[in-house]
Amino acid sequence: MLRTRHSSRWAARAAALLVLPIAVVAFDADARTVYRCVRDGTVSLATAPEPGSQCAAREIDDNAVKLPNLWGAMGVVNGTLYERQQDGRTVYSTRKLPGSVKVLAFTVKTPPGEPAHPGLGRIGRPQLDRYPTQFRAAAKATGVDDAWLRAIAHAESGFDSAAVSPKGAQGVMQLMPQTSREYGVTDPFSSEQSISAGARHLKLLLRRYGGDLMLAAAAYNAGIGAVTRYGGVPPYAETQAYVAKVQVLHERYRDALGRRPARGRAAP
Repeated sequence: MLRTRHSSRWAARAAALLVLPIAVVAFDADARTVYRCVRDGTVSLATAPEPGSQCAAREIDDNAVKLPNLWGAMGVVNGTLYERQQDGRTVYSTRKLPGSVKVLAFTVKTPPGEPAHPGLGRIGRPQLDRYPTQFRAAAKATGVDDAWLRAIAHAESGFDSAAVSPKGAQGVMQLMPQTSREYGVTDPFSSEQSISAGARHLKLLLRRYGGDLMLAAAAYNAGIGAVTRYGGVPPYAETQAYVAKVQVLHERYRDALGRRPARGRAAP
């Protein structure tokens, strides 16, 4: 079990810093890695990737003036910190997994207007009225979940068919010119062509990564080479923020479309 003399200090620091106790379990470090894990539409934080969850790593600087809220929820968060053994070492998580022992309960409040993740910005509500025919057609043709297609488009361009990124990505799905050519796109600013090509590209990525939505999203943002080089989601702040944003949006679009919460994988 954790040493008792530290428990109250952890809880107090967690509340004061507006982060969970999971972010202060390694009390002698200036920085630590926290994993934001999603399973069945629920979020937990852990000191190691949780078996059965889709987890993204985030470096937390203890000396930062303002630490991030990784939950993806606003207002008051009530939870429990658990300790368990994993791969021969002690790990902590806010999800109760087999072999877990309760350490302490916590209550933290996120500040008004605080985004759920640095880089998320103001996500806004699902926009089901944007190109509904095109998304349904692309989803039907490729087998890719239309809620996920909408989440990618929302994160990429905000559904702006005329969008052009500083790196040259174009259209609703923000495809690079070379990628557009590979999928036979003749007008990158055509919402129909962009969504169709984006869906086909995402289908290819899902096949490559065995239906893993997180890795497919990371490759869509940073490229297949970066995912291969790092053996997972690259440690780029932009990519990690992007993956987190798409996860949140996917859950919201599934809810809006009346679907069950996503499990983090999709049929290739």
